[in-house]
Amino acid sequence: MKVKSRIYNGVLYLLLCGELDEHSAEYVRNEMDTMFSKKGFGQIIIDLSELDFMDSTGIGVLLGRYKRMKDRKIPIYICNPSTHAEKIFKMTGLYDLMPKIV
Repeated sequence: MKVKSRIYNGVLYLLLCGELDEHSAEYVRNEMDTMFSKKGFGQIIIDLSELDFMDSTGIGVLLGRYKRMKDRKIPIYICNPSTHAEKIFKMTGLYDLMPKIV
């Protein structure tokens, strides 16, 4: 699992690559928390185009990061979900919290 990031024009872009499951959850959580502690952004876009798999542990990681940023009033958006991720986000209602953008 890899987490790539960059800040551009006040937006923190994250690219999740690989499988977000119980084996990678702690690593992803720590990486995202480190990136979220930086300054210079007012919104977050998480690109899931290279996310091959996500289970309930991965959902928990994303929900936890959402709650942290909600407290700071920084919205999170999702883009390029795989078919698998799209199903999960629709079934769980995650798009209500982290809207999908094109």
